[in-house]
Amino acid sequence: MKILNEFRCSFPANSANEALARAALSAFLIPADPTAQELADLRTVISEAVTNAIVHGYRDTEGEVAVCLRMLPGRVLYIRVADKGCGIPDVAKAMEPLYTSAPEEDRAGLGFAIMQTFTDSLHVRSRRGQGTVLTMRRRLGVQHENEA
Repeated sequence: MKILNEFRCSFPANSANEALARAALSAFLIPADPTAQELADLRTVISEAVTNAIVHGYRDTEGEVAVCLRMLPGRVLYIRVADKGCGIPDVAKAMEPLYTSAPEEDRAGLGFAIMQTFTDSLHVRSRRGQGTVLTMRRRLGVQHENEA
């Protein structure tokens, strides 16, 4: 897989850093000139992924969230969000719309559904006690010749 550009960062699993992830994604995408809708969708995707890592991966503990953004040929954006938290016991169950592992916290249980809706692919790899890695891809719309 040829990588045209890449950005990596990690930060403490603190909810204030969700904004950092959205800002990093926005800045990374500037050269690709996404539409306003693409940018809004992708900012939502990374926010959901980082929130899941913070809220569910590190429930009441400290840790780090790692983000990797790559621009691939064909205007494909690759996003990886990883944590070394508690892991997901049942990934298939966790991906069901409206399922939440924290119903007492008034969570909607739509994070994975949103990520699936706004990306072309979503892959979840998780091991109990070792963490979770989300990888997503989204092809951006075609640039017009006079915009390139």
